[in-house]
Amino acid sequence: MNVNPHRCPQNHRCPAIRVCPFDAIHQEGNSLPRIDESRCQNCHACVQFCPMGAITA
Repeated sequence: MNVNPHRCPQNHRCPAIRVCPFDAIHQEGNSLPRIDESRCQNCHACVQFCPMGAITA
């Protein structure tokens, strides 16, 4: 999974964090969220949930 910095506003906590069943999305403050590939199971819950379309497979 990838997070597009041009689509992610980076001015709030990433709402997709709470929908990841594998705790694979991490964010420090309001910075660009990062996907931990070692935890991600490619379920695409975050891709479907991201209101900005910033997370892609």
